[in-house]
Amino acid sequence: MNEENKQMSDRKQVDDIVIKFVGDSGDGIQLAGNIFADTLAHMNLDLATFPDFPAEVRAPRNTTFGVSGFQIHFSNKKVLTPGDEYDVLVCFNPASLKVNLKNVKEGGIIILDSANFTPRSLQTAGYTSNPLEDNSLEKYNVIKVPVSEIILNINSDLDKRTAEKTKNMFFLGLLYNMFDFDLKHAINYINNKFKSKSQIIEANLNSLEAGYRYSENIENFPKFYLSKCELLPGKYRDIQGNIATAWGLMAAAEKAGLQLFVGSYPITPATDILSELAKHRDLGVKTFQAEDEIAGITSAIGASFAGALAVTTTSGPGLSLKVEALGLAVMTELPLVIVDVQRAGPSTGMPTKSEQTDLYLAMFGRNGEAPIPIISATSPIDCFYAAFEAAKIALEHMTPVILLSEGYIGLGSGIFRIPKMTELPKINPPFADPNNKYYPYQRDEEWYVRKWAIPGTPGLQHRIGGLEKSDIYGAVTTDPKNHEKMVINREEKVKRIARKWPLQRITGPENPDLLVVSWGGTKGQVEGAVQNLSTKGYSISHTHFRYINPLPLNTHDILKSGKKVIVCELNRGQFANILKMNYQDITFYQYNKVQGQPFTIKELENAFLNLLNS
Repeated sequence: MNEENKQMSDRKQVDDIVIKFVGDSGDGIQLAGNIFADTLAHMNLDLATFPDFPAEVRAPRNTTFGVSGFQIHFSNKKVLTPGDEYDVLVCFNPASLKVNLKNVKEGGIIILDSANFTPRSLQTAGYTSNPLEDNSLEKYNVIKVPVSEIILNINSDLDKRTAEKTKNMFFLGLLYNMFDFDLKHAINYINNKFKSKSQIIEANLNSLEAGYRYSENIENFPKFYLSKCELLPGKYRDIQGNIATAWGLMAAAEKAGLQLFVGSYPITPATDILSELAKHRDLGVKTFQAEDEIAGITSAIGASFAGALAVTTTSGPGLSLKVEALGLAVMTELPLVIVDVQRAGPSTGMPTKSEQTDLYLAMFGRNGEAPIPIISATSPIDCFYAAFEAAKIALEHMTPVILLSEGYIGLGSGIFRIPKMTELPKINPPFADPNNKYYPYQRDEEWYVRKWAIPGTPGLQHRIGGLEKSDIYGAVTTDPKNHEKMVINREEKVKRIARKWPLQRITGPENPDLLVVSWGGTKGQVEGAVQNLSTKGYSISHTHFRYINPLPLNTHDILKSGKKVIVCELNRGQFANILKMNYQDITFYQYNKVQGQPFTIKELENAFLNLLNS
């Protein structure tokens, strides 16, 4: 047996693992998670991540409401969700253990900083006894490491506060040995992250390597091995949903031959889209950080009028402020992409928590008759393709399009096979021909789309704006019949986009006892629950909606196929009510959750079983 095979024989082979890093906001939890996820991408393993952190910039240390977490599910098979329960929990303090212990699998591994379990920290976290001594953790494999003490000795030349910030790297070192990962990926990440701070680089690398070495001295330290995934040929990377959205918009601008303009105001959890786009001026991207949400969208409308692919990004409270300008975009029939990364509301709500509660606002949140196409991204990777498609529809159909993402998938990440530009479809904006007579509201017969005239082009002078215009000619008018005709024209234009949507598909039996309906970022959890019950012999199928308005042409036929139909969503039933409004001959059951957290597969299975057995 050669040395490599001998090392593998000492490890337990597994197919998938769920890890969660938990600690205070200042512990570098998100950084550790991102480095680990980046390494997984290099290891040809599929993954899904779930960053979960408090809204406070610096919540009081070691408090249960201030716990920050980063969950990673990785496997050599397809990963649908970040996982329900943890195989490994990495705890930086007592509060993080208290909050997350309930989700650790029985027999699961808990790695913790034992030096941080002091009487004071235990009291702050709400413990009445020390869990390391009271046998409350006897169901788990607990690995106690005095990390806080060790890293102070390792980096004794630094002040205490700076040295303590490297304990996340020590924990990473432990995990890299646990899964036999090469430290070079983490080392490269650290060098790039802190490239102008040599002292910080050295301290982090010291802690990383010390953690790796220390694990060799832990008795019965668990070690695992995962074989690599079978991936299609191509270039892969770990990518966050918001970054994928930005890339999708840039790809759309290139395929359309247009400059990309983004007018936005920073807001959690959408800010990363604006930040990423601001890095790419070399690709012709123009970003404008506006003074408020209204200025963000109106500047984008102005850029669209001038001939750019125009985008504005936001979350729920910002979308509320953009409502009036959305109506202007509908009336002027200009292409515009509005990205809403949904968070828990109403009002300021819970800024760092995810929900699907903006659907009503996207569908109906405007004065007058103002229909807008709506696409909902299904995963961090799909954020790229959904953004590209939203831009394509906006440009080719001369309409604002709302792209609904969610905090859970916008901040989460997955393994992305970067497509070649030649693999993406062309985008053909309907530019007006200056050699032909131009009428601003003359439409083509198939799609009801008007032509896009770029200001300054000789022969294409025209007037658009918020006041109603005459059909074809574009003169300001209050003629009642003309207004009704223009309203119907704008409505018909949006309806006809359904001809371009793919037909709705069903996964599972064609006429199931239970048809499960989902939309947006809940796809993975629902798909996982349906698959689990299907393998147990239940007659259950799944249909997931990516296209919300207009609905796919065969929606009614799909929904009628189930003896019972249940709609699952992270709100109080917004999509279910839209379906009820359109298909009154169908009875819809609902499973709703409004906790700022994604579904778990287990809770969905229980809900489906209740219906199947009733």
